[in-house]
Amino acid sequence: MAKDQIQYVTAPKVDENRKKYCRFKKNGIQYIDYKDENFLMKFVNDQGKVLPRRLTGTSLKFQRKVSQAVKRARHIGLLPYVADSLK
Repeated sequence: MAKDQIQYVTAPKVDENRKKYCRFKKNGIQYIDYKDENFLMKFVNDQGKVLPRRLTGTSLKFQRKVSQAVKRARHIGLLPYVADSLK
């Protein structure tokens, strides 16, 4: 192995200092529709779990609304509770 080759165990972080923001406050969204499954899929990972605030940048008020909307969509059957490959 040559000295000039660099191998990383994990991928290097490029956008480390990017400021997180709440997209609901920025766009003025007050109501999160639980019937819009395409919008709710942005807040759910590929296993079907709700993404935390530290990853999405959502404020506490809207994170609670998002989690409630995801739970309602799951109850109706729009979103699955558990999935192998959701996206």
